[in-house]
Amino acid sequence: MSSRFSTSWLVPAALIPLVIWGNPLFALIIGAGLSLSLNRCVVDGASRYGKLALQSAIVLLGFNLDSMQMWQVSQEYAGIIILYVLLTLLAGIALGTLLRVDNVLSRLMAAGTAICGGTAIATLSPILRARPDQLALALAIVFFLNMVALLTFPLVGQWLEMSQTQFGIWAALAVHDTSSVVATAAVYGQEATDVATTVKLGRTLWLIPVTLYFGLKAGSGGARIRIPAFIVLFILASIVGTGFRMGLQMPQDLYDVVQWASRALIVAALFFVGMEFTRETVANLRGRVVVLGLLLWGAVIPVTLLVALRFG
Repeated sequence: MSSRFSTSWLVPAALIPLVIWGNPLFALIIGAGLSLSLNRCVVDGASRYGKLALQSAIVLLGFNLDSMQMWQVSQEYAGIIILYVLLTLLAGIALGTLLRVDNVLSRLMAAGTAICGGTAIATLSPILRARPDQLALALAIVFFLNMVALLTFPLVGQWLEMSQTQFGIWAALAVHDTSSVVATAAVYGQEATDVATTVKLGRTLWLIPVTLYFGLKAGSGGARIRIPAFIVLFILASIVGTGFRMGLQMPQDLYDVVQWASRALIVAALFFVGMEFTRETVANLRGRVVVLGLLLWGAVIPVTLLVALRFG
């Protein structure tokens, strides 16, 4: 207790200047650095705080987006999203068979890569009757790959001189979780964040038919479909924000404050996410399923990059 109390000052001491600075990437690195160097929990419930902050940031982001423009972007990239999801699912399952990975883990990793990372894995795990250790391993792999994307994608985007739209499309297709898509795009720029959030929404909605398919195949007709509540709130926020812009002359300062608050929450979230990256997480990354996750994502990255450069 006293040991934990003695390091409690590290959180505000690190987080306050990071929020003022406004760089999500450095927040992630510093959070992970603290966790790995101390090798113990600095903040109880860091994962919960990070998840809440990032989901709140996404909802706030919706207020600054035009719902009509969101719909247009979603329609424009609908065909690409359909092809991506279906091909990634099939490739993941086929690759798992070739590598002789357990069928449950193959399907969890394929769905996590194709749709929405941890959300898809958590939703499908009871339907596929995944064991707790299988669920934990699949989530650890996705978490690790999300961190790799956050650290490397913005650098690649800058090296290739990608536009904001191109990078937003790439992040939306190639990064696993919705929250990590938004965080990765936020490092690159506001316009990239707007595009990435909208396109990623199209991927996330595929959780519905995929869950129904696996549920029927497994004989789980009453399988629960877990569409994240913050996605619904994000859509509602964009509709409300669009309505205000059309019917009222809202001060620009108000939108600026909302945008700043959204970015500040992203920075705070990435700090807490980094603190969840422990030595135990690294130690758990082993076995053929790790190879599956790496190979599948390794194939996805260049293909989605070419798509983003071509259609962005």
